[in-house]
Amino acid sequence: MSKWYYSDYDRNRHGPISDRDIAELHANGQLDPGTLVWREGLSQWQPWRTLVGEVVQDSGRATLGMGSASFATASNAVPVFASAGPYAVAEPRSPYAPPRAPLLRDEEVHLGDEVVYAGFWKRVAAYVIDGFIIGLLGGVVGAAIGGLMGAAFGISGGFGSKDAIAVRLAVQLVSIILAACYYGWFYASVQQATPGKMAIGIKVVRGNGQGSSFWRGFARYFAMIPGSLILGIGLLMAGFTERKQALHDMICDTVVVDRWAFTEHPDLQREELGAVAFVVLALGGILLFGLVVLIFVGIGRYGQAVH
Repeated sequence: MSKWYYSDYDRNRHGPISDRDIAELHANGQLDPGTLVWREGLSQWQPWRTLVGEVVQDSGRATLGMGSASFATASNAVPVFASAGPYAVAEPRSPYAPPRAPLLRDEEVHLGDEVVYAGFWKRVAAYVIDGFIIGLLGGVVGAAIGGLMGAAFGISGGFGSKDAIAVRLAVQLVSIILAACYYGWFYASVQQATPGKMAIGIKVVRGNGQGSSFWRGFARYFAMIPGSLILGIGLLMAGFTERKQALHDMICDTVVVDRWAFTEHPDLQREELGAVAFVVLALGGILLFGLVVLIFVGIGRYGQAVH
């Protein structure tokens, strides 16, 4: 008799349970076809639809569990779920119970293995790279917008101080939207990561391992604003929370993990910082130190000029 384990919608593992117990869960509609299950002998967790034939035997119509709940199985022991939809089996039998959503939208998400969450300094290194890219893009787009608006104002009768303020506001607004789209688009991509995070070897996913949508990534950028307030405590939270989540991760239900997390190769995950991250942080530290020196030199010269 096999011992089964299964994962619920919140990624909590349950088990071990017997063949009969998991058959009763199936009969009562508590396991949808996408629920991830595991038993001894499997190399990884599998969707319930691929293993249900091992428990629901091929006997025309198999009646399992409590009450009159039954499911038909085909002659090859592959379950035939209700024709109303692939997740119809997940709908509760009681009309007063809340509906159950499918566990996963992407069957390539692998649960049950150890997950390496990206540390604070890995995230900083990725942000430095992305910040540089966004700065370049914003500079190009801002120059184009400023040139076009400046020309338009000039043609219409001169370029005053109010026009300059309008141009700056327009450039800032477009730059912010561009940055949010940058993060949203890359987080929703196959790599689930921006170029900066790809270079460091990390990615952004939902709390249950699923990929992020464009709009979730878009909103995540703006969710960084409250985390940046009060000395950036919301951002620093990534250094000491259990799953290394910053405030904006908690708001948007995201985690930053190693690029091999939630895949069929979890053994390739790495805790260490990595050469790329180390070099980026070192260069960023040198540039920051140089900037601080220039600021103090400028302040000193200004003070001498005043006196």
